[in-house]
Parts: sequence; structure tokens; C-alpha cells
Amino acid sequence: MPNPKHKHSRERRDTRRTQKLRITPPGMSVCPQCHEIKLPHYTCLHCGTYKGKAVIQVEES
Repeated sequence: MPNPKHKHSRERRDTRRTQKLRITPPGMSVCPQCHEIKLPHYTCLHCGTYKGKAVIQVEES
């Protein structure tokens, strides 16, 4: 199994590790019923609709 010939610096190590933390947030869409922001292809948690149909009952508080 190959072994490293030279030691990598801490800067090189840390810059490689920071790439994993640069995750982009998921794209958001607008609900056509209540115009709230929601995840695409998910049921709207504010009005309980998906593709124009009522899917879940939302409790009013």
C-alpha cells in the first residue's frame, strides 16, 4: 500500500476539510395556495396542500 512521501501542511489539510462544510442550502419554492416558502416536491406545512389538493389537516393556533 502506498505511503505519503511528504507531510501535508495544516493549511492544506484544513482547506480540504472546509469543502465539506460549504453545502448549499436547498432551493426553495413558493406555495401556489398560501404563497409561503416551502421545499419543492413537499407538502406545504402552512396550508397542507400538495399540487393543489388538500393532503393534511393543519391545526390553527
